[in-house]
Amino acid sequence: MVAEDEPKTGVYLKQGLTEAGFVVDLVTNGADAFQQAVNEPYGLLVLDVMMPDMDGWQVLENVRAAGRQTPTLFLTARDRVEDRVKGLELGADDYLIKPFAFSELLARVKSLLRRGNGTAFQPTLIIEDLQLDLIKRRAARGGRRIDLTAKEFMLLELLLRHCGEVLSKSFIASKVWGIDFDSDTNIIEVAIRRLRAKIDDDFPIKLIHTVRGMGYLIDEPGSR
Repeated sequence: MVAEDEPKTGVYLKQGLTEAGFVVDLVTNGADAFQQAVNEPYGLLVLDVMMPDMDGWQVLENVRAAGRQTPTLFLTARDRVEDRVKGLELGADDYLIKPFAFSELLARVKSLLRRGNGTAFQPTLIIEDLQLDLIKRRAARGGRRIDLTAKEFMLLELLLRHCGEVLSKSFIASKVWGIDFDSDTNIIEVAIRRLRAKIDDDFPIKLIHTVRGMGYLIDEPGSR
């Protein structure tokens, strides 16, 4: 999750991280940041310090008080030592001063995800003999490596993070493509079909399912 109240910066961060293969939620105020941080299984929080409703420090303090140990990176124009110390004392894992190079942000994001923290981040998502390595951005089934495009990887990650849940087309469109779903387009059906061809077609056990009129899910055999 990226929490940034400056519109251009927020869009820039979401676009860059999405193009790097991550599924990103963008919020623009502290209250929304807190609510989503405690209700969603994020691998990483990227928090701007100065936000309306609740600043980044308050967000993290409340997130930690709620028992969430999700790795957190602060973004801020404040470069005083005491500000950095305050963020770290509240439980932040890293601190990046604005302006910054996106390449440095991306390197720090990958480092924090690699490090992980308790149950907040799972480096590998697994169902049956399918494994998705979120650090190396690789998929494998039955020990066989499966080459996925960036969007296919994001789609599979989304399905696995919500294993057993039926995801609507509008939800998938917003999370993977960052767009509102248009009923006149078949982009979701095409993406699911291509993903199935790689994940399921060569294996006797099928993992990706269609729930007619509702959406799609990935689930253990026999659990439906």
